[in-house]
Amino acid sequence: MATGDVDHYFAADPASPEQRRRLRVALVGRELEVETAAGVFCPDRVDLGTAVLLRTVPDPPERGNLLDLGCGWGPIALSLGLLSPEATTWAVDVNQRALDLVRVNAARHGLSTVVAATPEEVPADVEFDVIWSNPPIRVGKDALHDLLHTWLPRLAPSGAAYLVVQKNLGADSLHRWLDEELPGMACRRLASAKGFRVLEVTRAAS
Repeated sequence: MATGDVDHYFAADPASPEQRRRLRVALVGRELEVETAAGVFCPDRVDLGTAVLLRTVPDPPERGNLLDLGCGWGPIALSLGLLSPEATTWAVDVNQRALDLVRVNAARHGLSTVVAATPEEVPADVEFDVIWSNPPIRVGKDALHDLLHTWLPRLAPSGAAYLVVQKNLGADSLHRWLDEELPGMACRRLASAKGFRVLEVTRAAS
């Protein structure tokens, strides 16, 4: 996380100057040029947690509704769009600057099925076949728990969510919370690398 991002990246309208820039990044085996800006999460690179997530998770389904929860400038959403161009990828964030960047980056690479939206703009009846997320841990435990309580129950019956969380920022305690506080859901550690845990959440077998 770049210095200064903590104050702004989960605000709806960041106060910092936008300062747009272009980067070359590697996502799912492709080199892409993207735009980023100040006031969004990790504007100068693909952050390490996201990189760990993308290296670890199984391929998303070819069709259906896919969710990048807390999308930032879009590395996860762009990856989902590249891997599953026939699916609808919802890139969800409260940060309007981040959503604008996702739209620009998706359009640049012809990813017309990537939809950048605030939480309120996602239809309430949409269920997700997969959720990939580097969740905003620094919003605080209560806000994070509310976020996960809202979105994880929207998994389709056979869907799965994959969350990457830094170990020293509470990955193991979040794992316990997910097991204890989300009835009907099951959580397991899928992988551990570079100081991060990747947690898989699915509907518990009945």
